[in-house]
Amino acid sequence: MHRGDGPLESDANREPGEEGSQNLYDDELSAGRIEDLREQMAALERAEARLQAGTYGLSVRSGEPIPDGRLEARPTAEYTVEEQQARERS
Repeated sequence: MHRGDGPLESDANREPGEEGSQNLYDDELSAGRIEDLREQMAALERAEARLQAGTYGLSVRSGEPIPDGRLEARPTAEYTVEEQQARERS
């Protein structure tokens, strides 16, 4: 190795698009997490409102009972499994 030869991944050998790309990734990941948490909080607030109104455990669409197993897995569920699948398809 000659003097002045350094690792190939030095700052001088970086591509222009690479600078700050980790920070950009982290920022986008954080923004996505924040949005997910906001959606979860809103769903929790809606579930609490249904609980207070006496309609918790009933589909907000059809009024049909949501099975206990679904509510145990997803306490904020607003639809039956069939209704949720139909919503996701449309």
